[in-house]
Amino acid sequence: MKSAFISILGRPSAGKSTLLNKLCGKKVSIVAPTPQTTRNKIRGILSTEEGQLVFIDTPGFHVSEKKLNLQLKELSVSSLEESDLYIYVIDTARKIGEEETLLVTLFTPLQKKTIVVLNKDDLPEAHTDSMNRKIKQLLPSSTVISTSAYTGSGIETLKKALFDAAPEGEMMYPEEFYTDQPPEFRMAEIIREKAINRVKEEIPHSIFVEIADVEISDDGTKGWIRAFLMVEKESQKGIVVGKGGEGIRAIRKAAQKELKRVFPYQVYLDLRVKVSSKWRKKDHILQKLIF
Repeated sequence: MKSAFISILGRPSAGKSTLLNKLCGKKVSIVAPTPQTTRNKIRGILSTEEGQLVFIDTPGFHVSEKKLNLQLKELSVSSLEESDLYIYVIDTARKIGEEETLLVTLFTPLQKKTIVVLNKDDLPEAHTDSMNRKIKQLLPSSTVISTSAYTGSGIETLKKALFDAAPEGEMMYPEEFYTDQPPEFRMAEIIREKAINRVKEEIPHSIFVEIADVEISDDGTKGWIRAFLMVEKESQKGIVVGKGGEGIRAIRKAAQKELKRVFPYQVYLDLRVKVSSKWRKKDHILQKLIF
């Protein structure tokens, strides 16, 4: 049996979360076009006859001096210490940036245990061949695999390479697990995904979700969730709520629909919007959100 913890790192919007979901065959991490959607280390679990791989999806590696971004970057780097193998995801549809240079430096001493995934090779603007040549010069001891996490091409090749590289070991989670996220965290992430996919520009980064309470019926068939969408400004609150409450109703319905698919009971969601001024600069809030 093979067993390994595997960190997934890359620039924002490289497709790390989509890749994680495709590898696990389940929706483990939320996905949105907004950069830096992931704010925590998200574990996804793949169990097969060959063994078990535990993937750690990390926030996008982004150069910024803002408090939230610094903490997210630190979180990404810290995942390397708890892993046996590494996946470095590169968006082949974008030019190499400052983050790429820093990530190559980070992976240089780890390259024998690193698989470089050249992602989005299905896009017309992808420059996979030139990126492949460049990476083989920079990380010559790493395995390089082209994929499209969106279409699924290259995923089986990647799985095989990971199991081949994984050390022998016992399963770390029960076979039926595909994530180890606490229920309240999954609830908050699903609600946040539906919210950030409805708003634009800076607002997605200004949103976090607070689960106030969860109540499950005695027979386990019904669940009531009370949650708050937190924003930084009153003007943002109005945009999220929408004219006549249209926006918040749409977010609630979309979130409730997915919550019903994820949890084994009928879900009733009470969702409201509140303001938490400049929360991204407040340590006590960041400590609750990032772990």
